[in-house]
Amino acid sequence: MVNEDIKNLIPQRDPIMMVDKLIDVDGDVAVTSLTVRDDNYFIDENGLLAEPGLIEHIAQSASAFAGYRAMASGAVIPPVGYIGEVKRFHCYRRPYVDDELRTVITMGTEIAGVTVITGEIRLGDEIIADTQMKIFIEKNS
Repeated sequence: MVNEDIKNLIPQRDPIMMVDKLIDVDGDVAVTSLTVRDDNYFIDENGLLAEPGLIEHIAQSASAFAGYRAMASGAVIPPVGYIGEVKRFHCYRRPYVDDELRTVITMGTEIAGVTVITGEIRLGDEIIADTQMKIFIEKNS
């Protein structure tokens, strides 16, 4: 089990932090969590997390994974990443306030600084969203 303060792994801060914990890392796969709070920037008037919030959660989960790898390699601050493209995003169900999301990120190959990742968000045993993204992660000098 990974036990790092998430603020050491991602550059995002409140009110836009969309990851609570990096739970596990195994090779090219990581697991994160997020408990949806009522003060979340992406909560709508019905108490549901909007689709852009799910996309941002997947992106920040990938950022936490990249931050973990960077810190393990001796970096002092987490790298900054950017979403280059979102492909095949599916939202099967939006989560409510107090739902705890578990997200699996799988890093693919990196070509010219762009990495293809897949992300799958679960609520319990149910997959509620998934996507593929191209992300660019700046190398720290």
